[in-house]
Amino acid sequence: MTTAIDTNVLVALWNEDDTLNTQARSALDAALGRGRLVISAPVFAELLAAPSRNEAFLDSFCEETGISVDWDLNEPIWRAAGRAFQTYTSRRRERYAGARRILADFLIGAHAMQRGYRLLTLDDHLYRSAFPRLSIVTA
Repeated sequence: MTTAIDTNVLVALWNEDDTLNTQARSALDAALGRGRLVISAPVFAELLAAPSRNEAFLDSFCEETGISVDWDLNEPIWRAAGRAFQTYTSRRRERYAGARRILADFLIGAHAMQRGYRLLTLDDHLYRSAFPRLSIVTA
């Protein structure tokens, strides 16, 4: 089975000082043992935003690890992300609590759900509430 990787897992992996580094590494190894690994285009873009990263680094990392990048986000993914984001913003307006989320989070979840992938993340709360049918693996 294919596992989509959330941005936070790779950020934790690359930050050796992060307390979740070892968990991220173990979770990625386990996911690789069960099948293919993929990141969506929004994950690639978020990873590129870090000051110490560039396209060459990300391309090399993906090639060396066998992680593929799915650049194609078709209409069903955008619609599912939009619906989930709409529900989230409605709930947030009612409660005014919790961290603010960005559309990229919902594209990452919608991508995994629409493609039939599992999602490996360190933030299962967001994805469980936004995508209840999504199979989620936590580090």
